[in-house]
Amino acid sequence: MGVPQVNFALDTYECIVIYPGAAGRALPAETVQRLQAEHTEHMQALQRSGIILVAGSVDGPAREPDPPIGFGLARTGSVENVRSVLEADPAVQAGLYRVEVLTFLCPAGSLEFPLVKAGN
Repeated sequence: MGVPQVNFALDTYECIVIYPGAAGRALPAETVQRLQAEHTEHMQALQRSGIILVAGSVDGPAREPDPPIGFGLARTGSVENVRSVLEADPAVQAGLYRVEVLTFLCPAGSLEFPLVKAGN
């Protein structure tokens, strides 16, 4: 599809979507708890380093067998770099979660991230 043709400036972000992974159902409960804690630590470290601007859980009616369970935004200029750091997440490596990273475009200046600004 590419960049839409609009008469205003656009900001570009990397959109992170997290889904349940294929191995998640087969993992013991204590392993799931450990991996969830490691996932949270990993995501917080990425946010502290400025790679991830915002991330969190999503919930809603299931429209497919494995609906998204998490969402985030990054702004590094590289979908591949964001995918790489997310694939280093212990919960992703273990198959508890799987990630997709997409390009997200929005009107320039329309998003603010006060927690990121406070951390600088």
